[in-house]
Amino acid sequence: MKITKDLYQGSLNLLTDFYQFTMAYAYWKSGKAEEEAVFNLFFRKNPFQSGFTIAAGLDYVIDYCRNFKFSEQDLQYLAEMRNEQGAPIFEQGFIRYLENMQFSCDIDAVEEGEVVFPNMPMVRVRGPLIQCQLLETPLLNIINFQTLIATKAARIVLAAKGEPVMEFGLRRAQGIDGAIAASRASYIGGCASTSNVMAGKLFGIPVAGTHAHSWIMSFDHELEAFEAYAEAFPDNTILLVDTYDTIGGVRNAITVAKKLKDKGKKLLGIRIDSGDLAYFSNKAREMLDQAGFPEVKIVASNDLDEHIMTSLKLQEASINLWGVGTKLVTAYDQPALGAVYKMSAMKTKDGNWVPKIKLSQQSVKINVPGFHNVKRFYSEDRAIGDMIFLEGTPEKTNEVIIDPVDPTRRKKIDSTSAESEVLLKAIFRNGEKVYERPSLHDIRSRTKARLAKFDKTHKRLINPHIYPVGLEESLYHLRTDLVLKAKSLDSKE
Repeated sequence: MKITKDLYQGSLNLLTDFYQFTMAYAYWKSGKAEEEAVFNLFFRKNPFQSGFTIAAGLDYVIDYCRNFKFSEQDLQYLAEMRNEQGAPIFEQGFIRYLENMQFSCDIDAVEEGEVVFPNMPMVRVRGPLIQCQLLETPLLNIINFQTLIATKAARIVLAAKGEPVMEFGLRRAQGIDGAIAASRASYIGGCASTSNVMAGKLFGIPVAGTHAHSWIMSFDHELEAFEAYAEAFPDNTILLVDTYDTIGGVRNAITVAKKLKDKGKKLLGIRIDSGDLAYFSNKAREMLDQAGFPEVKIVASNDLDEHIMTSLKLQEASINLWGVGTKLVTAYDQPALGAVYKMSAMKTKDGNWVPKIKLSQQSVKINVPGFHNVKRFYSEDRAIGDMIFLEGTPEKTNEVIIDPVDPTRRKKIDSTSAESEVLLKAIFRNGEKVYERPSLHDIRSRTKARLAKFDKTHKRLINPHIYPVGLEESLYHLRTDLVLKAKSLDSKE
């Protein structure tokens, strides 16, 4: 599945912020371009006030990195850039360096469909400083959006309580790329199908859809429109019943259902796209049952999200399938995830790794230093805590994880009785892909399986219980010492 090749047919190396190139040039100019560094991509807060987040976008990252090569047109554009004095911004030597640069980074990442939390690394990049820097913007662009949408979809699917959710958001999505990526991420989050035919072609997502009000309006009578549609799709008839009068529309749908039955066919369902969905779905259910069609499904759409769906569930609405569009693919109540990409270590000339710390007046913005990973602990197959730790740290009998923002929040874990797994998986080694890419269907299954390992209190849509994620004790002390040292140096200056 070559996403970037299929969609764009060319280099994406200029899809970045200009300051990445100014830094890259300065690294090259100062002789630092080949120094080895480690960067981590992570976020600081779960979106939608959720108790969890679903990782997505890694497959796009893999394609991007495999095609990490500047084209002749890219290099020509950079060479022709001028400053205010009319002189070239970048020397020809730098342009030649970019031309000959071969992607050589190590990348480790959590797999798509994994449940992730604030402050833990989702992607770790190790390699030449200049390459790590040039990867920042595209990785954030890819991971931020798809993770956001996959999380929104997972919340909506949880609200549906086992009933299928269809993603209907193409026409309201943020442009072509936003629509395609949103359809993919929605499927990862648990949606059963999409209305987006191109996404169906590219990713193998089941495609679903019925008809619009314009189909009904093109006929003189609603019943005539229903009959014509049933004639065209006798094995896949779902009728939109609210063009004129919802109750009347249900009556006409029942008439068509009877005619289909006489032909040995079945009306699959009706769709309600406006009005009081709880009232009309219950009334429709009553009418369909009384007419002898209890198997006919009722589909609801109309600006749904997890909160409206929860309300409809509480009202005991008779809805079997959910069509969700605008509020899913646009992440309506939170437009961005806000993941960041921060340096955490650099290798000295003698081969030692030096942890790097970034200070801030806001404690939440102080990064986690060093070459670190994350480990998840389980008790009786239930996730009980995630520990961010430095690679090479010896295991202890009793681990203590400390919240990086609120050190009073601590959790002790008996590692002798708890099972554990390291979440960052090897994706690239020295620029070569070493990861076996799963199918999108397997990724979707992973989301469901991984969410099942968390207590339902962490999956509540409102005021979820906070899942414990923290720094391993020695890493917490290292971070604290580095902060105090950096503040001491700053005060002396």
